[in-house]
Amino acid sequence: MLAWIALLWLLEVVDVATGHALDGFGVTPREPSELADVVPSSFVHFGFAHLAANTVPLLVLGFLAALSGLRRFLLVAALIILVDGLGVWLISPAGTNTAGASGLIFGLFGFLLVTGFVERRPLGILAGVLVAAIWGGSILAGLAPTQSGVSWQGHLLGLLAGVGAAFALRRRPAPPPALTP
Repeated sequence: MLAWIALLWLLEVVDVATGHALDGFGVTPREPSELADVVPSSFVHFGFAHLAANTVPLLVLGFLAALSGLRRFLLVAALIILVDGLGVWLISPAGTNTAGASGLIFGLFGFLLVTGFVERRPLGILAGVLVAAIWGGSILAGLAPTQSGVSWQGHLLGLLAGVGAAFALRRRPAPPPALTP
């Protein structure tokens, strides 16, 4: 997660150094050419304040999600980024430009919130309860369509993608060993 965060900060430094040339990698809804920006949009931010607001939650939630294995984490993250980006492309208001890691953050929150219940793992349930207690209020506030300049659509779609990832990528319990006479 530290490498991921470092990449985001490096990209923002490049963005500022190039006069915000990377901001064009955000998603503008329903423009066919913008489908190419669905994935890159999760790595681009609109300034250091935007990136700073996403850094700690991404670091913590990403670290917790990665505890279940790097391969699984990367699949979860890829699924969230893709579903969130496509959803933003489909339903965000015309003429907007959406970018940032918050869709992934909301997705990781949703994934961590439900994966323990889906997999019936007590430690996962405890992690979900703790994540809800710590981040739940912020997540609910981010879903409200009252803040200008904030994509509640991206937040909601990320959350739903994370919950979907918990179901789609759930680990099945190992079958009990066969009894031998």
